[in-house]
Amino acid sequence: MALEERARSCLLRFRHRLEQDIKPPYLMDHMISDGVLTGDEEERIRTQSTRKDQAVALLELLLKKDNYAYISFYNALVREAYDDLANLLYDDLPKMSQNAHKSNSDSNTSYVQTVLSEGGVPQRPVVFVSRPELVNRVREKLYRLQKDPGWVTVFGMAGSGKSVLAAEAVRHQGLIEECFPGGIHWLSIGQLDKPDLLSLDSQSLHRPPNSLDEAKERMRFLMLRRYPRALLILDDIWDSTVLKVFDIHCRILLTTRNRSLADSVSGAKYEVEVESGLDEKKGLEILALYTGTKPIALPEEARSIVRECKGSPLVVSLIGALLREKPNRWGYYLRQLRQKQFKRIRKSSSYDYDALDQAMAASIEVLPDEHRELYKDLTVLEKDIKIPAKVLSVLWDLEPEEVEDILEEFVNKSLLFVDSHNKPYLYYLHDLQLDFLVEQNRTQLEELYSLMFSLDWVSIKAKIMGPAHLINDYVEYGYILDKENSDVRSQFQEFLSLNGHQLEQRPFPDVVQLALSQPRTSEVYRQALLQAQDRTSKGKLYFDWLNKSSVESLSRLVIHPHQGSIYSACFSHDGAKIASSGASKTLKVFKSTSGEKLTEIPAHDDEVLCCAFSPDDRLLATCSSDRKVKVWNVERAMLLRVFEEEHEEQVNHCQFTNTTRRLLLATCSNDKMLNVKLWNLNKPTSQNTMFGHFEPVNHCCFSPDDTYVSTSSNDGTLKLFQVSSANEWKTINVRDMFAESDEDVLVKCSTWTADGKRVICAAKNAALVFDVETSDMLLEIRTNRLSTVQYCHACPTSNLLALAFSNYAVELWDLEANKKMADCSGHLSWVQRVQFSPDGSQLLSCSYDQTIRLWETKKVHTTSAVCLKRDSDVLFNDEEIIVSAADNCNRLQVRDGRTGSVLFQSEEKSSRIRCTSMCRQPSAVALGQEDGTVQVLEVPSGKTLATLEGHTKTVLHCQFCQNGQTLITSSEDTTIRVWKWQSGECKVLQGHKEQVRCFSPLSNSPDNTRLLSWSFDGTVKTDATSPPPLLTRPLRFNTYTHTWDETYLFAPVSNNATYYTSASSPQTSSELITLQHRRTDVLPQLISEAISFSGYGR
Repeated sequence: MALEERARSCLLRFRHRLEQDIKPPYLMDHMISDGVLTGDEEERIRTQSTRKDQAVALLELLLKKDNYAYISFYNALVREAYDDLANLLYDDLPKMSQNAHKSNSDSNTSYVQTVLSEGGVPQRPVVFVSRPELVNRVREKLYRLQKDPGWVTVFGMAGSGKSVLAAEAVRHQGLIEECFPGGIHWLSIGQLDKPDLLSLDSQSLHRPPNSLDEAKERMRFLMLRRYPRALLILDDIWDSTVLKVFDIHCRILLTTRNRSLADSVSGAKYEVEVESGLDEKKGLEILALYTGTKPIALPEEARSIVRECKGSPLVVSLIGALLREKPNRWGYYLRQLRQKQFKRIRKSSSYDYDALDQAMAASIEVLPDEHRELYKDLTVLEKDIKIPAKVLSVLWDLEPEEVEDILEEFVNKSLLFVDSHNKPYLYYLHDLQLDFLVEQNRTQLEELYSLMFSLDWVSIKAKIMGPAHLINDYVEYGYILDKENSDVRSQFQEFLSLNGHQLEQRPFPDVVQLALSQPRTSEVYRQALLQAQDRTSKGKLYFDWLNKSSVESLSRLVIHPHQGSIYSACFSHDGAKIASSGASKTLKVFKSTSGEKLTEIPAHDDEVLCCAFSPDDRLLATCSSDRKVKVWNVERAMLLRVFEEEHEEQVNHCQFTNTTRRLLLATCSNDKMLNVKLWNLNKPTSQNTMFGHFEPVNHCCFSPDDTYVSTSSNDGTLKLFQVSSANEWKTINVRDMFAESDEDVLVKCSTWTADGKRVICAAKNAALVFDVETSDMLLEIRTNRLSTVQYCHACPTSNLLALAFSNYAVELWDLEANKKMADCSGHLSWVQRVQFSPDGSQLLSCSYDQTIRLWETKKVHTTSAVCLKRDSDVLFNDEEIIVSAADNCNRLQVRDGRTGSVLFQSEEKSSRIRCTSMCRQPSAVALGQEDGTVQVLEVPSGKTLATLEGHTKTVLHCQFCQNGQTLITSSEDTTIRVWKWQSGECKVLQGHKEQVRCFSPLSNSPDNTRLLSWSFDGTVKTDATSPPPLLTRPLRFNTYTHTWDETYLFAPVSNNATYYTSASSPQTSSELITLQHRRTDVLPQLISEAISFSGYGR
């Protein structure tokens, strides 16, 4: 049989690429196994001097061979991972099903059909899609039975197409003539105890056999005398007892779901595993054949159906047959599949089971009773998640070795899959198997999911699978868990939602310590406390948070999607998904309810600075420091467009129009002039370029009706452009609003109110609201001078404005009342982006701390905006704990540490409070301010007892001595002052050359007459509270010392005042901290080696 013209033309067309890339020795091994290449031909090719010459010789030989050789060559490319080259040949693969290997004449085709019909081999299905690689693998095994009897086992899960594959493999004249001239005989066995073994020649038998042994002897006689060198195909074998009847020294091909069945018989054995699903192209081909359309014309639901069932041939065929009769039900059957309504996907066919639930149930019913119940427990697994046996060891309370034996049985019966490339082995279910279990066991899940109320189970599963899948369990099955205890379900879900980002860290954190942070009424806390008490009795240390009842958690969900800073995050327009991007160069999409990852794409060659959903949520745009703009299909994670020619510098931001009426994409970059562009996705180049900015543009934003686009630039302006003409409409000089400042004004971003009448921009430490028509400034929101506004976003359904800050905070403001409504604290680094959900119910924020936080708008909206600063002091008095700290309104507050109740609150101070100290007797509190003033106030009356003036710069630290009569302060003015605060008498300690960060009284000295102080000048000094200093030592010893260009951060003293620990950081870097332990009386003695930590900023 000569090579088909299409295949020949394909080889010639791509000959050059094949010669350039392939390595013939690897490919020829497979082709020899397939019988299309002889040893002599291989030797002639190997003698060629270079790899390319070998490739040329192989292709020359291939052009002279037949269709079977072409298919073998294609399969070899696939096996050796030449996927790109195999794809070039795929469309022109010859159809081998009805053409013989040696000849393609009609008589030979009739011969094959006659042989198969006589043997009862099923005809090819009406809708048939070739699977050439699998067919060839089965044929290759069958060729091994040419000389000697043996067994070929074709195994796979229910509905994977084993029977069709077996019938197609023997539809080959060369195979029949060379290996099985006695014919091909097909027996459909199924779940029978005593199958009808006499169907080959019923007339020759006078009575049925009385036993299986008698049946076996009759079958042996029949095969050896009447049908020598015949192939017996046993379809759908379930029981090894039945299989033993056919252990009669003949040639047998069997199809089964149980891989281990052939272990019970003797003779040579070969295996072919059938993958559980077709690829997307094959699945679409089946649907196209059923519905009489071309694959390219199928609706999007077709791809979703194939993906949802993972290409199961049975499911695709069942749905295809249903659609042939009712072609307008694409969406309906997709919904039924997603809702696991398998009984509604039912169609009479030649398959033994006309619905998927029947096929799946049959597989499970053959398990022993005890194993059947264990298999049902696998409902707790997640889709596409592989787990080791030790997880199920906890679930089943069995020894790991016993669990491994049970799992091996499930794998052998095609009820479970194993990834043997990992150690230990990882096990997983096919999506259809899992969906079936969930649907079947829905009424039994209450008992099963009680596991989810166990802190041990949560810890193990989170460690193996990550927290997002667990959170999704609580969301998806909440209605079942709530029947048992809705409060406990809510407590576990909240614990995971707020600590999930911690549970993704490695090394894995101590879950008991995390759980001790939960409210005392929580079941999570109760279980953690019991475990902590047990472990502390064995020497482990745990901390119990005493005043947690006074702290309200405002975050609803905390996600850690990337390894690296997150620059952008956005809601989909339906609010169900969140996309994020950042320094990791990846784009991720996950569920907004649980953080479960849906898609991960290696998007760019450099940091991904922004991502944005299209208004219909089908597309995602990304832009990057690599100067490229890309557009992706969300559902398929497929790249659709790349715009890489026009931006010459990094692209900072991208955004789609708000409606699909005229879909456009806006981008802006660091280009000097051509820095704002509009793209029509159907065109290879930009549709318009907007001129006006001559400095980098940081942000672009469409108005709600898509009439205008606002741009924010480093040139200090906010510009409004008309979308239709790309002409500049207005320029707002934001820099003029900061006339008092000599610094450059960088406009970070802009946002529009829902009515489109106001536009808001962020610059420096302010958010400015402008009237769109008049360009007048309507409102100015000025914030802390020490932080900058990084981003702003107006709520689409209310008057709220969200602000992201460099001081790690997120604030909510009411634009109508010009009032701050809430502080959303929790991030540990700069907050880079904030965005409201489309319905305004949620707010997301992303940060350099690698987390995304979700906030419930109503919850934070009604929460007090007051929060305490970190400059605080604590007084421990027996069981009483008193805390003093400045709040965000620059008032000093004194609170009960256990309950959080306010004992005293001062009026707002004109200068920022930088430190505070409490005194037991008399009951007083001291505060130091940025203007150098120190005040002492009586508690709880608030009466001013003393105002101490002397420092010329910010007071950094203050502390009462034990007698309560002396107050010590340190300052940026390089001095330490010792005050008799009631009289105002002051002594000044000098010697440091830069600001004195802090000091510590040496508690074993009488009346605290000695101090240890440390400074930004890189020295630690031991002083008396009256001059001169007792001891001064700059620490410069070997590689462990703090040198002259380092800054002291802290130097706490041991309780016996004998040792202190110092920590420093280079003044020119924020990456290194060095710890040292030293004696306070003899500083040069080094107590321990330095320990370096990275990632700490001064």
